[in-house]
Amino acid sequence: MSIHKSVLTAILSLFAVLVVQIAGVEANERYGKQKVVYHINYNGGADDKAYRGALRNIQNHINAVGAENLELKVVLHGNGVGLLKSAKSNQKLQMDVTNLKTQQVSFHVCNNTLAGRKIDYNTDLFEVFDDDIVPSGVAELSRLQQMGYTYIKP
Repeated sequence: MSIHKSVLTAILSLFAVLVVQIAGVEANERYGKQKVVYHINYNGGADDKAYRGALRNIQNHINAVGAENLELKVVLHGNGVGLLKSAKSNQKLQMDVTNLKTQQVSFHVCNNTLAGRKIDYNTDLFEVFDDDIVPSGVAELSRLQQMGYTYIKP
């Protein structure tokens, strides 16, 4: 009887793997290749809840479409720069941002906000480098949309 149970378990496991693979192929066929820009310009709220929600939306998007099928950028300006400021001391945000970056998500930070709020990205923000700075967050959003990126405000 245990041999039948082992065979049945193996068959069910194989079936589960096939279902997941088929679902992945169907999602890829459904969504295809995408270019997307997420716009964050708001406060994170208590416990950075809004920031965590936005990052969760981005991860869900990647899960549905596949990182290999996405060019995904996040533009932060105004209060949205607070996401990377909070991440300096919030380990959960650090992990989420790092995880998204490993999936080729790029974060673009508005230089106007940095200058206007006297924020030093080298010391005040989590994992921001020269290449991440854009002259203007709103102008960057417009530029990316002109390049065919779909605009999403989580």
